Amino acid sequence: MTDMIVVSDYDPQWPEQFEDLRQRLAPHVADLAVSIEHVGSTAVPGCAAKPIIDLDIVVPEEAAMPELISRLAGQGYRHEGDLGIRRREAFQAPPTAPEHHLYGVVADSKPHLDHVLLRDYLRQRPDEIHRYSALKVALAQRFPADKEGRAAYSTAKSALVENLVARSYAARAAGAS
Repeated sequence: MTDMIVVSDYDPQWPEQFEDLRQRLAPHVADLAVSIEHVGSTAVPGCAAKPIIDLDIVVPEEAAMPELISRLAGQGYRHEGDLGIRRREAFQAPPTAPEHHLYGVVADSKPHLDHVLLRDYLRQRPDEIHRYSALKVALAQRFPADKEGRAAYSTAKSALVENLVARSYAARAAGAS
């Protein structure tokens, strides 16, 4: 039997796990990064998630990205390219590190804003957290944890994610006026 995708109830230890990862990374990128952000569902209290911490290392401009890639390579991270999302660079964690997803993003770029605005939007809306969590749990029960299953899982939740991202931008615009 194929393993299924694991989506867990919110774990209050996720922020601590993020902080541990941030502390490991910070000495290597502090002079280069604007911030290291906890993003994704594990950054939203009450949200069900795959129990894998997502981090963004935010750099001030595109010109800083080659140096970030070089420094992370020196720490055992493997650069995976943008994986189809321009201005976001993905990295595979070293085998000795706790499992996590690491991205390099340019400050205020669309990938950066998509991550932080969605996170902040969900943190303020328990009803949306519930809706998003319920979808993820249902989809995890439908798809195996192999490459094709994970891709199908992501595709199946993309319409809701896109809707939530659009709402997060609208909420930001309404707050700015």
